[in-house]
Amino acid sequence: MDAGNPPPLSNFNWLYGGVDLIVRTEHGAVRGISDGDVMSFKGIPYAAPLDGPRRFQAPVTPQRWDGLRDASGYSASVPQAALDPALPACWRPGDSTDCLTVNVWTPDRGGHLPVMVWFHGGAYLGGTASTDGFDGAKLARDGVIVVTVNYRVGYEGFGWVDNAPSNRGILDQLAALRWVRDNIISFGGNPDNVTIFGESAGAVSVATLVAGSARRGLFRRAIAQSPAAMYCDEDENRKIGELITGRLGVPATTAALAEVPPEDLHVAQTHAMAEISRNRAAWTNSTPYTVVLDGEVLSELPWVAMRGGVANGIDVIAGFNRDEATGFTIDLPAEARDLQRLVDDLHLPPTTVAEYRSTHPGVADSDLYTVLLSDRLFRMPAVWMAEAAAAAGGRGFLYEFTWETPQRDGLLGATHGLDVPFTFGNLDDPLALAMLGASPAGFEELSAAIRGAWTSFAATGDPGWPGYQLADRQTRLFNVPVSLASDPISGSRQIWAHRFPELG
Repeated sequence: MDAGNPPPLSNFNWLYGGVDLIVRTEHGAVRGISDGDVMSFKGIPYAAPLDGPRRFQAPVTPQRWDGLRDASGYSASVPQAALDPALPACWRPGDSTDCLTVNVWTPDRGGHLPVMVWFHGGAYLGGTASTDGFDGAKLARDGVIVVTVNYRVGYEGFGWVDNAPSNRGILDQLAALRWVRDNIISFGGNPDNVTIFGESAGAVSVATLVAGSARRGLFRRAIAQSPAAMYCDEDENRKIGELITGRLGVPATTAALAEVPPEDLHVAQTHAMAEISRNRAAWTNSTPYTVVLDGEVLSELPWVAMRGGVANGIDVIAGFNRDEATGFTIDLPAEARDLQRLVDDLHLPPTTVAEYRSTHPGVADSDLYTVLLSDRLFRMPAVWMAEAAAAAGGRGFLYEFTWETPQRDGLLGATHGLDVPFTFGNLDDPLALAMLGASPAGFEELSAAIRGAWTSFAATGDPGWPGYQLADRQTRLFNVPVSLASDPISGSRQIWAHRFPELG
């Protein structure tokens, strides 16, 4: 049998050599590998390489290929700066431009299984699906197809370009979802039962897609793990772009920007980030790249649009970690954690400081700084998503992750991103090891509980706890053991309730 010319009788189920597996996609055949009871196919293009001006344009369909494409390993990551010098770099100058790809894990290519599509986090500054931290094998063993997506970040994905659409990273995700719709049946998946899920910026993407693209028929359910309020209008996006392109001395066009090496853009964006940090009150967000309210991908904040019923018919889980901001503030001296300054920077009412002191008696202002930042960045957007689903008569669920990491002498608590290793059940990733340490107590039990809830939700719409209702606000608490609580952060929720429609 010729490995370069798979037999024409079937789109799937061709076993090659007892180990390698071949699937035909609409653009060509790919060969994956089998790891016991799960098969994986990595680095499959859903869009054309980012060559020349395409780095800054909407994604386009990849060309068909002849013969057999090796899908045993990840593709290159998209261009990005290194976010943490202590971790391996995701991207280096000279890496392949063929990086808009998906990875697929399937336990049964002959089935008609629920599909889960993952969007990684990274503040839209970095991140990649090309890492074993997001290996989908353990989730797949629970009876789902797992797809992870590389999408553009940084200026390529979200920076202002005069002659290109905004939110190109979100357009990449939509292109990947169309690839899933058109191809996933060949991997054993059900294109009519797709759940999107993501964490941090990936959860921002989930919220954006739910509120802006729910009627496109590309997914049925959504899970937003620590969604952030990362949105701005077109005017602010343009001004941030000018901070970056002005430093480079180039016009913000696809042709001009294509001549700028990615690493030069990365240097320029660090200066923009410093300017935003110096004058925080002048900007909506603390990062340069956010989803733009462009009227095309998204017209208004997700929780506002959802209240209007735009997401009805989409089942939604939203949630947050109890101590989201500790990782950002743990190394700040107490004097830098100025609660009043933070309130001013966020344009909150002067009464906010007193309100936080009242709802958290005996807690120092320097610690309330972290609580308020956790609320502003992640906890309130998650609550607002669940509230919006309930208010519109849809199906929404809320959770709080409360398991505490022993790292940093326990001071991090349930910090931002801590839930991700539990979601995939992977402890051997460098970031997971840094956050959790080796073999933390309770990991396997809690990971199994979260994976079980997510895969049950993907299959049936039921994660195993009651839907969120405004009357009782039932919330799943993820710890060992799991439990249920009513309105566990009522104090913060009530403080922020009047700011529901605002960017903050």
